[in-house]
Formats: sequence, structure tokens, C-alpha cells
Amino acid sequence: MDTTSTTAEYDRLIARHHAMRLRRQILAPAPSFPAGPSAPPDSADSAHSAGDYDGAADQRLILRDLALVTPFDELIDHLYACMFRRRPFLRALFPESMEFQQAHLERMFEYLVERLDRPAELADTLTRLGRDHRKLGVRPVHYEAFEEALREAIRFRAGSRWHAGLEAAWVRMLRFAVRSMVAGAEAALTEPPYWHATVVGHERRRHDLAVLRVRTGEPYPYRAGQYGTVEHPALPHTWRQYSMGCAPRADNELEFHVRRTGPGGVSAALVGSTAVGDRLRLGPPRGTLMPEDDTRDLLLVAGGTGLAPMKAIVERLVEHRPRGQRVHLFVGARNRGELYDWPALAELGHRKPWLELVPVTEDGGTPIAPGGRLAEAVGRAADWSEHRACVSGPAGLVDEVRTRLAAAGLPAARIHHDPVLGRF
Repeated sequence: MDTTSTTAEYDRLIARHHAMRLRRQILAPAPSFPAGPSAPPDSADSAHSAGDYDGAADQRLILRDLALVTPFDELIDHLYACMFRRRPFLRALFPESMEFQQAHLERMFEYLVERLDRPAELADTLTRLGRDHRKLGVRPVHYEAFEEALREAIRFRAGSRWHAGLEAAWVRMLRFAVRSMVAGAEAALTEPPYWHATVVGHERRRHDLAVLRVRTGEPYPYRAGQYGTVEHPALPHTWRQYSMGCAPRADNELEFHVRRTGPGGVSAALVGSTAVGDRLRLGPPRGTLMPEDDTRDLLLVAGGTGLAPMKAIVERLVEHRPRGQRVHLFVGARNRGELYDWPALAELGHRKPWLELVPVTEDGGTPIAPGGRLAEAVGRAADWSEHRACVSGPAGLVDEVRTRLAAAGLPAARIHHDPVLGRF
């Protein structure tokens, strides 16, 4: 398809989307269809809010027939192949390599299905995700093309065992997610979709790790403990999540701790190919790691560059700490040399008696668990059942610490960590 015909098709799709939206505004809403297996695919537009969407019914149907469409990676391969074949202009919204994006979408599908019986909780997360998607240039009409491709992928994967109820449940789930995301995007129209940032400091702490300081031209409205997405100019449309490693500052300066996990990619570019003066783009801040206005004692547990949000939280508490609150920060690493920001933390610990720092390393950095794992060291150190905990780091470490704390009596509602979501 040549450029002229591709552009014309895109214009027609945009025009059709606006016409349909105008029609929905003029006409009364159509009656809702049931969420059960008998609903035809085209009736999937029945969920208008978290309050009237029976996500539990769709969850049961999707899980019952999940084997018809999984594994997810094969479903997603066919989905994107279909979408780019039918709407080639959408390919420009995505990075050159789709591997990372496909893995994120797989986790997104898993996240949706797992929480579909809790639509209010799901809608809250998706609303924030929709706000973030504005940086990608995603418009509501693009979700329409995604839905079209999802329908085809489900039919292809299910084959002769496809049935209308299965497809309807998937489409209702998708439309519920899209409505929440569009609502989040529309609620954030008064703020930028992304922020330009200039690198003002780049320090290699290890061969595979750098601490970057960047400054935005206008305030970046984040809270301690949150994360944002970063785009490097060498990799357009490729965004990666990094936590801010400092509390908000009046000079609009932020800090990111970046570890290179392999060749290529945003992390490799930020660690090895970035210098003072380079320009980056930052997506909107996200995350709810740090609870607001809580006076309980805090347990902070960090592994690897998961230290960044914990350092930001500690800096915030230096300025605004509830009277009498104590903070315990456990930092895990393979050896002392990998405690890349320890001098700055140790200085804080010496000056703030309310802050206790505990390094946990494979070479015996703490007497609590010489050579042991971080989760074990945390679990054995004290009774944390009356604390509030924040955990950050690799997914496996977060799961281990959460499991250990829950088994020791700390309620799950007081163990905080941020989910990692992809984008459509």
C-alpha cells in the first residue's frame, strides 16, 4: 500500500470514529446485553462503568476456555500481524523491535483476567495507565483497530472450537479497559503528554549501572516512590520504566538509577551512550508505592536499582516525617561492591536516628543472615506485623519478600509494591 492510500485510509478511520462518537452523543444509549455466554460479539459494549460491568461473569467464561486461545504469545503474534496488515500506519506508533512490547501485552492480559472480578480496582489502575498512554500518540480510534485484530486472533486461535460467547467476553473486557483508559486520558488533557528533560549529570557507578540526573523545563509532578517512563532519542517509541531516585526538588531536577540488563535497549543507551546535554522524554509519573499520611513505622526493602524509590522516600521523610515514626531500610545486593549508593545512604543514617539501615549481601553484609537471601534477612530481623512495608526490586525478590512478610503476620493490605503493566 502506498503512502497516499495509507493516509487516506487513516483519515477515513479517524472520520468514522468521530462520526460514531457524535452519533452516540445524540442517540440514547442502547440497552445492555447480558454478560453470559449467550451474548453475541457485537453486544460487547454493555459495560459502561465499573459499577455495572459484571467482570466476574466474564472472568469465569474466559478462564473456562482459556486453553482455546493460549499461549498468549501466539495469540499476540497473530493479533499484531493482523493489526499491522490491516492498518499499516499504526506500525509507526510502536518500536522497531516488538519483543519487549509483546511481553508487556502478555502481562497485561494476565493482569486483566486475574482482576476482572474486581472492576473498580481494575478501572483505577487502567485510568492511570490511560493518562500515561497519551505520550504514545494513542487515540481512541486506535483501540478500535486493536479490537478488530483481537477478534481475528481469538477466532484464529480457537479454530473450530470458537464460539460467540468466548469472543464477546474478551471484547467486553477489552472495551471496559479501553473506557477506563480513555477516561484517564481525557481527565489529563490539561497536562503535557510528556516532558522534555536535559541530562545534567551522568555517573557510572559500575560497568553496568549509571546514576543520571536530568532537569525538566517545567515541573514534573511526581511523588516520592513513583516511577516514570523514559524515551531515549536513539530508540524512538521505545519507553522503559524507571523510578525516580530523589524526592521532588524545587529546581526540577530528577535522578534515575539505571542498570544495563543486556545489549541494546533503552537501559543500555542510558548507561553507555548518554552524556550531559542529551535530551530525553519522560512520560507522566505513575505508581502508588508510598502511602500518603500514614504514621505507622515503615519497613522499606530494596533489591538492585529498586533502591531508587526507597531513597526518594527517605529523602521525603527527612523533610516531612510524622512525629515518632521510625524507618527500617533493608538493601540487598550480591556483594558490598554492588551497594552502589551506600555512602549517600550511610550519611543519612548517621544524621537521622529514626532511620536504620541494614545491608544484606551474599558475602555476609549483615550478621542477621550471613550469605542469606534478602527475604530471609528481613523476616528474621523483627516482628513487622504493626508496620507498613514498601518493597521494590526484581519481581522474584518482591514476591519472596511479600510472601515472607504475609506469613509473619503483616496484612497484605499494608505491603506495597507497584505492578508492571504494558500498553496496548
